Amino acid sequence: MWLFQKMTTIQSSPKTQNPSPSGSAATLKQPSSFKRWGRRHPFVRYGLPMISLTVFGALGLSQLLQGSKDIAKVKDDQEWEIIETRKALSRTGPVDAYQPKNTSIQDELKAMQGKVDINTYEYKKIPKLNEGKYS
Repeated sequence: MWLFQKMTTIQSSPKTQNPSPSGSAATLKQPSSFKRWGRRHPFVRYGLPMISLTVFGALGLSQLLQGSKDIAKVKDDQEWEIIETRKALSRTGPVDAYQPKNTSIQDELKAMQGKVDINTYEYKKIPKLNEGKYS
């Protein structure tokens, strides 16, 4: 075991005695630069994963919700097709049931003038709020 070997000033370091087959013993002993990123730049280690998780989670949820809305819309359309064929209904009510009258504002004015006579009226006093309490 050369790891626990006591080194003296005469002996050389184990790195130079046992060269690795790839020739990069110095790079194996150094900590990787990726591990140092967490110490030097905490945003890369903590902030970036949190932000990416939030963004991708929101995108995934929006896709799921849109899919469920599409399915519900198709199902609702199918149900309405069945109802329309059985009962002859549309979304606004029975087919050919609503036929609005063509009215004009002049016709409405004439009808209102026939109901109300503006020449015969009588004065009525409107009671005040405090008038009934103190008298």
